Amino acid sequence: MKPTIAVIAPGAMGSGIARRLTDHGATVPTLLDGRSVATRARAQAAGMQAADEAAIAASDIILSIVPPGEAAALAGRLAPALRAAPRKPVYVDCNAVNVETVQAIAAVIAPTGAGFADGGIIGGPPAPGGPGGSGPVLYLAGPDAARLGVLGELGLRIRVLDGPVGAASALKMSYAGINKGLTGLAAAMILAAERAGAGPALHAELADSQPQLLAKFERSVPDMYAKAYRWVAEMREIADFLGPDDPARLIYEGMAGLYERLAADVAGGKRDIAALDAFLAAGKADAAA
Repeated sequence: MKPTIAVIAPGAMGSGIARRLTDHGATVPTLLDGRSVATRARAQAAGMQAADEAAIAASDIILSIVPPGEAAALAGRLAPALRAAPRKPVYVDCNAVNVETVQAIAAVIAPTGAGFADGGIIGGPPAPGGPGGSGPVLYLAGPDAARLGVLGELGLRIRVLDGPVGAASALKMSYAGINKGLTGLAAAMILAAERAGAGPALHAELADSQPQLLAKFERSVPDMYAKAYRWVAEMREIADFLGPDDPARLIYEGMAGLYERLAADVAGGKRDIAALDAFLAAGKADAAA
């Protein structure tokens, strides 16, 4: 009998994971009420099936893959259906939230009788048609994580951590703080250098003394543009993960503001985006000369 793995929602990551699951024989319901035509088309292309809350609660496993600011609301929305479900699934919060947030979500799910696992996704969405050993890693933690081995059999890369609910989210916060924080730091300093007329000199110095770092920025900064709006809440989750007494939390509060500004620029005049693109294109122009 095919397992039923609900995936909410069909964004880039959710639909990529859903496609991998359906390619390996799983049935993948999702919530589509109120979603755009583009989202519905993406869900259909991934083999996902429209369902209501009761059908989602009847799944074997529920993967919550939403923007971090929506994670708690989704758990609250599904809690009544989970409480009423005669057979309880395992609810996996896979979102970029801090330890306190995922523990609060676990507390919402606990009274329903459903299982709960803390999840953290590291890496980009699985490529369509890719082998089962490719794609992001889904880290899992908590007592019910041991019940999720079927996800590995369905083509996902999973790693179960020896830790409580919160361990996977702590890993995700730490990794994203470095990886996405470095991308934000690069964008901020490139823009500052360009404003001060030092952009060409900065590019030349990076190319000479930090070529690997420059190569990373050439990939990661443009890749960030379409995701900046989602990274705003994630940076705030990282700030909360650090705690109120850690001065480094100010770094990530600032990063949230930076990504908010860049997201507005992507949707608006694209002045900052143009400056970043011009800086990053300098190396390609030199190589072609």
